[in-house]
Amino acid sequence: MYAIVKTKRAPGAEISTVKIPKIDRREVLVKVKAASICGTDTHIWDWNKWAQERMKNIPIIFGHEFCGEIVDVGADVTSVKMGDFVSAETHIVDGTCYQCQTDRMHVCQNLEILGVDRDGAFAEYVALPERNAWKNDPDLDLGIASIQEPLGNAVQAVLPKDNVEDIAGKKVAVLGCGPIGLMTIAVVKTLGASQIFATAGGSNRVRLELATKMGADKVLSAKEEGNNIPRIILDETDGEGVDVAIEMSGAPQALEQTFKILTPGGRVSLLGLFDNPVRLNFNNAVIFKAAHVYGISGRRMFQTWHQIKGLLSNPEFRSKIGSIITHKLAIRDVEEGIDLINSKKAAKVVLEPEW
Repeated sequence: MYAIVKTKRAPGAEISTVKIPKIDRREVLVKVKAASICGTDTHIWDWNKWAQERMKNIPIIFGHEFCGEIVDVGADVTSVKMGDFVSAETHIVDGTCYQCQTDRMHVCQNLEILGVDRDGAFAEYVALPERNAWKNDPDLDLGIASIQEPLGNAVQAVLPKDNVEDIAGKKVAVLGCGPIGLMTIAVVKTLGASQIFATAGGSNRVRLELATKMGADKVLSAKEEGNNIPRIILDETDGEGVDVAIEMSGAPQALEQTFKILTPGGRVSLLGLFDNPVRLNFNNAVIFKAAHVYGISGRRMFQTWHQIKGLLSNPEFRSKIGSIITHKLAIRDVEEGIDLINSKKAAKVVLEPEW
């Protein structure tokens, strides 16, 4: 089969011919119908500091956001069958550790990530544990089906403990308007937030316009407003601040602003990853403010996936998520897709199986 393979510990990757994966008794073989490019994939392609430290197994087929059709099943597979249209939960777990046994499977002690620790989805076929195959509605758009994994990050950031009451009728801020930040805005709008603020790191018109389309009432550019963002949001909320602040950017300034705009007793979800250690006045930001803080990693398995299914049953929400896909390319043009993301000309790029 054809696959995009990271063959060297250096920038770039190659389209190679490799063997179709063999599956074990509890795995399925999926023919990839669509894949999408994640920020993780750009890091692996660019071979930045994170990739150099994180990637242990080279060569590797990378890519992890995808959908496809099951074309073979292992002997002990019972929950899915050949012909099923599936997407993938990309956190592959052992199912036996303390976390897995106490409803925290998404942070398994022996976690492997598809396309990072084992061969992934930028290929014609991918092997997947039965447990990780999420069965889709057969009529779900291929592009949307391929981006449910990052949508799940957004959903877990909004609902880390099923606390819809934090959102409905409340004021919410989303800091960072990358693809997952945009999805987050759409989620909180659909769940009934009364007032939504969004901040973006630059003057990227594509993403600023999409933030408004997703449902943000006020979109602020960090490049233009900078240190004035907390004052603006506090003024807009009569000095009260927001009930929920969701940090998606990984920018140190945004982290500080997240807590400045939070109302005392409010809730923070942190998904953005920081390039370096950050400083924060915990006394004022967290302790005296009685802030509830959640670190967000992956998706709860599989509560988040059921929430995604429910949200996608809403035609307006589904349309919004589809509009985050700004480009569709043949998978052989993956480098063009990487460039579109790095140059901030794209939100989400979907790759179609044209080799």
